[in-house]
Amino acid sequence: MATKLNLSAPSDSDLSSLADQTASSRSINRSLRVAEKERRKNEAEDPFVLALKYFSDVEAGTPLFGNDEFEKNLVLVERLAYSKGLSPEAISIMLEFAMSLRMGNAPCVRVLKCLIPTTVVPQGAVVRAVVWLGVGKIPINTQILFIKWVLTVFDLIDAKDQLRAVYGFIFSFVTDENLCPFICHLLYLLTRKESVRVFRVRKLLELQSKLGRQPFLLHLLSLYKVFCPELVTLSIPSRMRSGFRNYNSPWKSALIAVQKRNGSQVASSTSLPFTIKDKTNPRKRKHCHLELPVLSSLVNKQAQTELSSSRKVVPLVQLHSLTQLLENMHRIELPAQMGSLLGSSLALQYLDCVQDESALLRLNFWLGYALHEEFLFCGDGGGSQTSEEALQFLDKLLSSQHFLQESFSSSEAFLYKFLSVWDGSLLRPQILSLLSNIPVVPSSQIGRLLFEPLMQLFFTSSLFFKCGLMECLSNMLLKWLTWHSVYALEDDLDISLNSHTSINMTLSGFKDSVMELVHFVGRLASVGLQLEGCHSLLLSFILDFYEAVCDTFLKYGLPLVVMPPPGVFYPALFSLDPVSVDRLAFIMYRYKVNLTSAKTQEKVTEAFHISRQTFREFNQYLVVMVNCLWNSKMFNPGMGVQLGEELLLKSNVPQYWTSFDLIHHPAFMSYAVDFHQQCWPGRKDMDFNSIKHSKPWSWYLEYLYSQGYDGLKQFVPTP
Repeated sequence: MATKLNLSAPSDSDLSSLADQTASSRSINRSLRVAEKERRKNEAEDPFVLALKYFSDVEAGTPLFGNDEFEKNLVLVERLAYSKGLSPEAISIMLEFAMSLRMGNAPCVRVLKCLIPTTVVPQGAVVRAVVWLGVGKIPINTQILFIKWVLTVFDLIDAKDQLRAVYGFIFSFVTDENLCPFICHLLYLLTRKESVRVFRVRKLLELQSKLGRQPFLLHLLSLYKVFCPELVTLSIPSRMRSGFRNYNSPWKSALIAVQKRNGSQVASSTSLPFTIKDKTNPRKRKHCHLELPVLSSLVNKQAQTELSSSRKVVPLVQLHSLTQLLENMHRIELPAQMGSLLGSSLALQYLDCVQDESALLRLNFWLGYALHEEFLFCGDGGGSQTSEEALQFLDKLLSSQHFLQESFSSSEAFLYKFLSVWDGSLLRPQILSLLSNIPVVPSSQIGRLLFEPLMQLFFTSSLFFKCGLMECLSNMLLKWLTWHSVYALEDDLDISLNSHTSINMTLSGFKDSVMELVHFVGRLASVGLQLEGCHSLLLSFILDFYEAVCDTFLKYGLPLVVMPPPGVFYPALFSLDPVSVDRLAFIMYRYKVNLTSAKTQEKVTEAFHISRQTFREFNQYLVVMVNCLWNSKMFNPGMGVQLGEELLLKSNVPQYWTSFDLIHHPAFMSYAVDFHQQCWPGRKDMDFNSIKHSKPWSWYLEYLYSQGYDGLKQFVPTP
């Protein structure tokens, strides 16, 4: 028993070690208490903490004038706000002080202007401030300033559920004409499907009848119509200018400065839409809106976890594969900044699969703001021509449009305005690529929106711009014809211009737009060839365009055939480049096939009709081409190109009527010489007339075909 007791009892060394540990623990605890006490003491003595305590405890009715303590504390808060930003607690205290008007309206305006958050803005503070609007004591200018602040820091608010809970209270302020534009903007950002109600639609329609078709009302109604089309019967214009103005608020530059000083701390929680580089030249505006935001959630991480568990939503930023996207397709939470969708192929997949109209509206609003701010409203006319930010931004936009196979409405609206101020050289490849993606423009507007500015640029620019514009217009026509062949409805022959809008155009309206485009290019091409001396490079791009035009009926199902003007046909026929002549022969062959098929179709259905003038133009071109190249009857009476007999005799050209056949044509003269030498190697004098005999002529044609001139080969059976 004693042995057992001795075994269980602690030794002297164990007791000593235990005592040392206890003493050490007491020492550590004492050190922690001392450190905590010191921290609280320092915090209590911190001037900024004392300033916040002053604004938290100040009583209503405290006099403002002559109050040195107020001035000292407010200056302290302002200095810290503009240098490092205010913490969420400081934002709550200062916002409550300002909106409660404890010391009148004057300090309220001053405090609102210095509310620069360092990380996030507490949602509860914003909700309490919104409630103060209903008291009725805050002047209207101060109310507008507060709403502007909310719009500026909207993406920094840590959550939005409480704000959406007071949606009806916020909506009640739309009846104030001064507040209405700003309230509509805020409602636009907060609206969800459950927010759309019949009485709200009626109220907005009443305001529209009173104020007119204001863009801010139309944009909010358009969002309502997306969620509940049965409640909004109003016809929304297909192209609206930006509905919400871009205010030069006093917080933006300060927010940018704070974000730069705090580095990644701000960017990790939420991404501002405006981040700029260091200014190297104060007179040159940087492309501060052209950096795509980081794909992030609507709320911070803690709120995101709570939201995900309660509503079972999945932030788009958490998905990393197409499989995950498909599994969570109807539980996706869109990011805080819609511009970040352009930088994510998975997000574009979501837009393409779901075709979420509300997401497209928000994305178009962000994109329109960025394009207009950086290319239209800046003082240097679009910034540096070699701006890497602009190039990357437009390239990303183009890749997104190519992925979706359609353009964004905001980029279309931007282009219509930008063309009137564009010099033709700034970011030329990107602008022309964007231009080629625009959907069909109604014939009543196409002249004003496109043709007038493009005509001025075409005639005042270099050869390479002319070629680039011709390529752009060719791609535009191909996209229009492709959209028609894809979206044409067999019943009523109406087409939907793109899959994300409700814009419809009748077949006759579409034909008018295509015809206007073809005639416009014909005018440009005719004059351009004269200005550039029938340059072969420009002629090549023009013939590219007419290779699409000649097949509009058979290849794209559009009952329309438009012949090229004489200013294009004859320069191609008399070109010094044999490839151009061969391509003209192929184009005329395709015209013949299309017109023959159209004539057959015309006999079957009475609704189908091709103008008789088109057939007459084709027959005239056909006769000229055959007589010129094959029959050696150039300049004969009845030909398209006629010269006086006396003038032809004075030219001293022997047998002038053969000057442009396949043997004497300047484009094929070298082939005729080579063929003659191969057939009659012993002859010292060349007699081209010997090639025109029956058998040598057929050999010569086969020789030309063997050189790759398939257009001539297809055209031969047409006479």
